[in-house]
Amino acid sequence: MPAQANLVMLNCSLMKPVRSFASDNNAGVHPAVLRAIAAVNRGHVVGYGDDPYTESAVRNFNRHFGQDIKVFFVFNGTAANCLSLKAFTSSYEAVICAEAAHIYVDECGAPERFTGCKLIPLPTENGKLTVDAVRSAYHGIGDQHHVQPRVISITQATEVGTVYKPDEVQQLARFAHERGMYLHVDGARIANAAASLGLSLRHCTRDLGVDVLSFGATKNGAMGAEAVVFFPKQKKPGVPDFSPALREVGLSDAFKFHRKQGMQLASKMRYISAQFEALLKGDLWLRNARHSNRMAQLLKRELNKIPQVKIVYEVEANGVFAQIPRYAIATIQKRYFFYVWDEKQSVVRWMCSWDTTEADVKQFTNFVRRAVS
Repeated sequence: MPAQANLVMLNCSLMKPVRSFASDNNAGVHPAVLRAIAAVNRGHVVGYGDDPYTESAVRNFNRHFGQDIKVFFVFNGTAANCLSLKAFTSSYEAVICAEAAHIYVDECGAPERFTGCKLIPLPTENGKLTVDAVRSAYHGIGDQHHVQPRVISITQATEVGTVYKPDEVQQLARFAHERGMYLHVDGARIANAAASLGLSLRHCTRDLGVDVLSFGATKNGAMGAEAVVFFPKQKKPGVPDFSPALREVGLSDAFKFHRKQGMQLASKMRYISAQFEALLKGDLWLRNARHSNRMAQLLKRELNKIPQVKIVYEVEANGVFAQIPRYAIATIQKRYFFYVWDEKQSVVRWMCSWDTTEADVKQFTNFVRRAVS
């Protein structure tokens, strides 16, 4: 083979792969979503959501969650979380969450600043809050010297890749509603959770007693598209009425003002709405989530073949958390950027995305094998 060809092959082998395992945020936008954005890029329509594309996207949310929901589109997950919590709280109240919750660790204090509330983080073993843990933080009720717990916030799927089972969500909803509290779900990866559970979006949220959902799309093939979904009080035969009596105060009706004041009302809303249309109309959201979950299972199986690698949490969505030799981290990061989850325990996080391929997984795990050997 000519020397020039050898040099080209060497350079190609040293190039970083086009797909990494750092975050599903790092993935591109799904082609169908890009086509949907391009399709609405013609002519003029009324801004701020008063357009036929947004109306159609809302109808798709109705199809998945019910005709009586209220849905509002925003730019990012931090805004969806902060605005959701703002809708239910006063500044003297508190939000109970897991100690690894995104709202507590990764939002730069935005929830506290925007709501004025105190976040109460609780330790967990697998990323999931339990009723017993929440009960330990529920005290000082009526005491003017203490913040008053008002919201329980959970992440589905959790920050460590585990998934709340339906009865776990239902128990937290019951605990909250019996005390006049609310249940918020940070659903940045709600699609992955629903796919993992084999449930519809409604069955894993509204029907379990969730009051408000931060619906994530960006991690599942969209581009800067998130939503806040409010679920109204409901009562069905044979199903406990979990919703608090305070639903009638119209908290969701005031949300449009919170969104505007929070600088999250898009003037050219159709470009956000079109993305939800693409994801929800033909269940692209589910195909993407199933695929990234399946790639995580493949990644787990391949990593389990490497003696020096230990999976530390159940792989139930699209993330794999592994303990690896400390000396190998820098070597792997030079080729595949990723985040160290726990420096003390040498635990790293590897995420799969809608566009991760089996070849990506095999190539990555082969490199990990060589780095840890």
